[in-house]
Amino acid sequence: MAGAVSGGKAKRAIVIGGSMSGLFAGLQLRKLGFNVDIYERVESELAGRGAGIVAQPPVIATLEALGIDPVDLGVVATTRKVLDVEGRVVCEFHCPQTLTAWERLYRLLRDAFPAEHYHRATGLKHVEQSSRSVVAHFTNGQSAEADLLVAADGIRSTVRSQFLPDLQPLYAGYVAWRSMIPEQAIPPAVHREVFEYMVFCLPPGEQFLGYPVAGPDNDLRPGHRRLNVIWYRPADEQGELRRLLTDESGVTHSISIPPPLIRKAAIAEMRAAAERLVAPQFRVVARMMHEPVLQPIYDLESPRMAFGRVAVVGDAAFVARPHVGAGVSKASDDVNALVRALAADDVEPALRRFEAERLPMGRRVIERARHLGAYLQASQTAEERAHAGRYSTAQAVIEETALVDFLES
Repeated sequence: MAGAVSGGKAKRAIVIGGSMSGLFAGLQLRKLGFNVDIYERVESELAGRGAGIVAQPPVIATLEALGIDPVDLGVVATTRKVLDVEGRVVCEFHCPQTLTAWERLYRLLRDAFPAEHYHRATGLKHVEQSSRSVVAHFTNGQSAEADLLVAADGIRSTVRSQFLPDLQPLYAGYVAWRSMIPEQAIPPAVHREVFEYMVFCLPPGEQFLGYPVAGPDNDLRPGHRRLNVIWYRPADEQGELRRLLTDESGVTHSISIPPPLIRKAAIAEMRAAAERLVAPQFRVVARMMHEPVLQPIYDLESPRMAFGRVAVVGDAAFVARPHVGAGVSKASDDVNALVRALAADDVEPALRRFEAERLPMGRRVIERARHLGAYLQASQTAEERAHAGRYSTAQAVIEETALVDFLES
């Protein structure tokens, strides 16, 4: 634990961002011996509306290492299926996985971190550092000094923007319509065919899927859970995407649009398309997507993750398309690598070691996600068309979506 102690005194760490990555960082650094404070810009308690998560084995292992019992983490589904437009099963794949809701995992981490060191409504203004410390200056006029600062503030990272001002998310060429459907609202005939599985339907150049997750307040009782629904659809950036991100008042939003502001006509068009394109079971589900989330899909690939005493982790460094199901796993692995490096060395050399280990892995995840999602893009290069042909088949989709085995090869 040499890297966590200086002159017999525990080192201090500041974590910017109080979501999943930030909580992993805060908990792991506390375990290493750092005094840690987390600063989150949002005033209210965070919520991952419309977000389901595949709890990958590395995430479960990290929870166990932190002393958090992962029992009842989510719903275990053992089988994946692909339905054709008539609702017939065209292929199946045995693939046991724990499927959970964003809120469930967040709550486990949030409850494990000391409330008095988690500061809400505290946005970062800028960072400055010297050879001895790093200082975070906040928008409320306050500041905090520490030995280490971890940027875990997501795709819109203020920290990353300071050090890499020209780096911007790259739109992938398609969007996801997302929704959580209460289990009790699903008709019994549809429930029997889709609820206990990860089920896909593949209209040309699109992907509709659903899988079970915990219900409100992390309820795992049968009948009280939810179906996490995602429909990936192509949308060109200057045309369809701009239209989808424009609200009823004519304001066009950047990056994303709050669900209440999505135009009712856009939602109606989505539902009408479902009547033409997806399996009958999913047509029923689409009719129940009353206030869906619209998520434009982006890639973000950082050339660096360490800046002196500042480390950038999770979605603040790399944002991969969701098909790899590695977002939370990547965040926990980033933090694990950071902590291993800090346990062996002083802050700045440790961060250089951390960066050398995690940059290649981040690039690998991005590349894999691009390959899996190439067939969903509104436009494609010749190379992307080749990947589209390889990964758009029903068998490839159920055998390669949301699996992280490729990181071990």
